[in-house]
Amino acid sequence: QVQLVESGGGLVQAGGSLRLSCVASGRTFGNYAMGWFRQAPGKDREIVAAITWDGGSTYYADSVKGRFTISRGNTRNTVYLEMNSLKPEDTAVYYCAAGLPDRAITAGTPPNYPPNYWGQGTQVAVSS
Repeated sequence: QVQLVESGGGLVQAGGSLRLSCVASGRTFGNYAMGWFRQAPGKDREIVAAITWDGGSTYYADSVKGRFTISRGNTRNTVYLEMNSLKPEDTAVYYCAAGLPDRAITAGTPPNYPPNYWGQGTQVAVSS
């Protein structure tokens, strides 16, 4: 059974930092591009960041460029999201995803189709 399990969410003050982790299991994810999405109340789910299967290319939404960093663990079944200089508008449920299009990420464009797998989400709340 494929599972993506996120951790690291919480409540933080504006300007603070959080590190989200996602561990994937149930199959080999080493050749899967992975990423993070978020969904705020009343809004659509949106891409935050993505990384190719080998970690060689990354994509970031304009709203998080320069503040967030996505990376993969050595075993490639783990993906992290380092979030710095957090703002109240970053408040959302953050979802890990696997099975994104490598080509779009390498081209610096948002993923053009949904991922194959989703995590259950972790809440991030940023107070002003």
